[in-house]
Parts: sequence; structure tokens; C-alpha cells
Amino acid sequence: QVQLVESGGGLVQPGGSLRLSCVASGRIFSIYLMRWYRQAPGKQRELVAAISSGGVTNYADSVKGRFTISRDNAKNAGYLQMNSLKPEDTAVYYCNAVIRTAVGGPFSAHWGQGTQVTVYS
Repeated sequence: QVQLVESGGGLVQPGGSLRLSCVASGRIFSIYLMRWYRQAPGKQRELVAAISSGGVTNYADSVKGRFTISRDNAKNAGYLQMNSLKPEDTAVYYCNAVIRTAVGGPFSAHWGQGTQVTVYS
């Protein structure tokens, strides 16, 4: 009953930029955490960036200074601005949100379908 839809992936040359978006819809009371993960072929899924409902952010060392996570609570949306992209950033990027669907209810984690980012030289 909660859906996350990502968009914004694509092909880009090294040094280029992309902006990923993630919009949550359905039965949503509040979104606690929004996170972006990525998974490259043959590798485990890794956390790229996270942002709390209060705007506190956290980044993987590999993307610090290049990526910026943000959110728009009114739109139930999260964003990942990716600058200075490198070939090693190539992966499927997934949005993850920790959501409470009702007042006083439990939090649950939800995933988007993923969006491909390819950085080619």
C-alpha cells in the first residue's frame, strides 16, 4: 500500500551530474528516514546516503563532497544530487524509506524498484 517510485537515472560521462528522485505514495502518516542505496554488478548493496525527518544527513565515504541528499516532506519526496560522477558510481540506485502508515503505528521499510546509473568514458 506504499509505493516508492524512483526516476532520474541514465547515462552520463565522468564528471557529469544526475539528480535522482524518489516519490512515496499510498498510506503514509510520516516518513522517518529516506535513504539511497546502490548495487553494482557482482557486489553487495551498499548505503550511499541517508536523511532523517529533521534533515540530518549521512554519506558513504566514497560519495562525500560529490553527492547531496535532500527531501521535501510536503511532497513525500527524496532526492540525490550526484556531481562529479565516476565510472565506479555505476550501479542500480534504490530508494528506501522508513515509513509510519498510521498514528502510533510501527515503522516499516519500503523499497523502490531501482534506477540505473551508468557512468561511461
